[in-house]
Amino acid sequence: MKQPTNPIRPFLISVCMMLAVFSAGAAVTEANRPTGLTVNLLAHADRVFLNGYPVNTPLYQAVSFRENFQFAEIAQKQPFFGWIVNAEKNNTLQTAYRVLVASTLENILNDRGDCWDSGKTESDQSVNITYNGKPLEPGKVYFWKVKTWNNHGEESLFSAVAQFKTAAVLSDYATAAYPLQKQDDHPVALQPLSPSHTFVDFGKAAFGRIRVTLLGKTGSDTVTIHLGEARKDGRIDRAPGGTIRYATYQLPLKRGWNTYVVVLPPDKRNTGPQAVLMPQYTGEVLPFRYCEIENYYHPLSKEQVVRETVFYPFDGDDSHFSSSDTVLNQVWELSKYSIKATSFLGIYVDGDRERIAYEADALINQLCHYGVAREYSMARRSHEYLILRPTWPTEWILQSVLMAWNDYLYTGNSESFSHFYNDLKAKTLVTLADESGLISTRTGKVTPEVLQSIHFNGNLRDIVDWPHTGILGLEKNEGGETDGFVFQEVNTVVNAFHYRALVLMAEMAGVLGEAADRERFSAQAEKLKKVFNEQLLDKKRGIYVDGIGTGHASLHGNMFPLAFGLAPAKNTGKITAFLQSRGMACSVYGSQFLLDALYDSGEAGYGLQLLSSTAERSWYNMIRVGSTVSLEAWDNKYKPNQDWNHAWGAAPANLIPRKLMGIEPLEPGFRKIRIRPQPASLSHAELRHPTISGEVWMAFQNRPGESFSLDLILPGNTTAEVHLPLFSAKQKVTRNGQPVSFRIQDGFAVISDVGSGKSKFEVTR
Repeated sequence: MKQPTNPIRPFLISVCMMLAVFSAGAAVTEANRPTGLTVNLLAHADRVFLNGYPVNTPLYQAVSFRENFQFAEIAQKQPFFGWIVNAEKNNTLQTAYRVLVASTLENILNDRGDCWDSGKTESDQSVNITYNGKPLEPGKVYFWKVKTWNNHGEESLFSAVAQFKTAAVLSDYATAAYPLQKQDDHPVALQPLSPSHTFVDFGKAAFGRIRVTLLGKTGSDTVTIHLGEARKDGRIDRAPGGTIRYATYQLPLKRGWNTYVVVLPPDKRNTGPQAVLMPQYTGEVLPFRYCEIENYYHPLSKEQVVRETVFYPFDGDDSHFSSSDTVLNQVWELSKYSIKATSFLGIYVDGDRERIAYEADALINQLCHYGVAREYSMARRSHEYLILRPTWPTEWILQSVLMAWNDYLYTGNSESFSHFYNDLKAKTLVTLADESGLISTRTGKVTPEVLQSIHFNGNLRDIVDWPHTGILGLEKNEGGETDGFVFQEVNTVVNAFHYRALVLMAEMAGVLGEAADRERFSAQAEKLKKVFNEQLLDKKRGIYVDGIGTGHASLHGNMFPLAFGLAPAKNTGKITAFLQSRGMACSVYGSQFLLDALYDSGEAGYGLQLLSSTAERSWYNMIRVGSTVSLEAWDNKYKPNQDWNHAWGAAPANLIPRKLMGIEPLEPGFRKIRIRPQPASLSHAELRHPTISGEVWMAFQNRPGESFSLDLILPGNTTAEVHLPLFSAKQKVTRNGQPVSFRIQDGFAVISDVGSGKSKFEVTR
């Protein structure tokens, strides 16, 4: 049947159907209607863009227009669907669903799933529902919606109708992605420097290009445009150092009023063979906050100067954090914004200098993206890109396994690691292990076959942290970021990563029913853990050395084993004391693992101290030096070629929600959630945290050692395990004003099986 083109008709049909439902007295409520519909992890697969700008043309109409439209395409033969279960009542769980997929708008509005009608399907699953209807045709728009039933005997209305378009070629597995989005930003301030020279401030740095509307009087005038990230003495810093950007362009003016887009020539360094390239519809971009317009003698208004900003679609309202610590609040805003600003390529890269994807950047970026937005496609796409295009550090090869597990935990979807299962097994680097279980890249085991199995053509080298002493402008008397790590044939950091990869590979094998692999990887992990602690743990000092053959102990040699669960419980105190003695003796990359180790070991006070520090090696220092996007290093002196747009420096975007506020998935897809706030000295904090199953909101009031209260709202179809401060075994804990029992675990008072909806917990001595 031909799709309707009259935009009024679908609206009238929908209204009439709703009236009919209510007049029949059906036991349905608007509040229970499913929302947040996703297809292959995309929450907005029906969005249409014109040269990167969102338009109001519906997807089903846009496919027939002669415009340079961009839209997401679903290339998987059997896509998977998801939704948020809503409810007015507490402790709501889905008991059944009905999904309709139709080939026309008219069919879906009339509840006809001519492609797939799942019928009322008894299931508590609200994410990762695999399409099971007629074969989808390539290059076609489909319509779908869903309704649910819950454990209170309630039936929901159907959700709003969603759309998606299939790709020209369909395959068994394919990750979906959005087009890049453009947005026009106007200046927050204009400042005349002279009658012909104006300084423009956009408030924050972003990747984009400049568009100006100017008056040419003679037809022979030329204006100079300056763009830059840093400011000095009231102007753009012309020599900011490192890879901090400054550029100047000449713009000849035509006679009369004209609008000009300054076309940016490609940079040879970041458009090379390994770089991720900008698509043609966005054009080339540059990161900048400031603009100067020179040799222009006419008045300028904010409306005449526009930055065309490019980013991966991002909803800034998905998350929110505020606390009693004003520095921590600024660090959060810096880190959250950095995830949006650095998404300009649709794949996580190492900033603007090279625009190359690296596993280390992607791992931190992945967790940060999960912390600030209900968006999972860019992380998956970046991870899968790197599986086939790995980089040279040994530890970063291993990080692909960590990313695969994070993807599964946060989405609940195993299709990615199932598809790349053999690749991930190779990336555990188990083939490099000696008889004891320890691995090394220096014992002749890195054969061409090993390199081929991990898709790498080059030389693997241990990295520990970056940069090292004596490179990238650092002299030999400057320590680099490895805390003096002594590289040995058997490297403690490398083997800590190897252990974590083995543990997670065993978990993934179990999910896929690969029992033999699960047993093999588990046994290898246990074997490694034993020899690791026998040969790398200094029994006298109770801390780890950097490798076999050296007595040197570094921050890195201890924080990684602690973060990855290798350290014996009896040694945790000595190891954390050693970590505190070293301070922030690691790079912004290393800080991710240092803070993970500290919070997981109960050292929340020191963790908060580092997160809210105003010292030189701090996130606040990034703000103090003038950046609005996280830096590649703590300061120029620690990496002389650094850039000012590196998301691996944005770790607080995940550390605050995951560790300080304590929201992490206990079961894949956030079916079960751990809520474990570690407030330390914070008197209050509030967080809105996105998950694939819906939004978690929490706020606490804290009087350290005396009382603690937690307000919590969980989404439908989830449960939680709530960990509260433990003052004493005899403390009083109430939930919604009623006493509640708890168990003591790892220094917390734990309440199990907390259902969806609102809860208020109070703890007193």
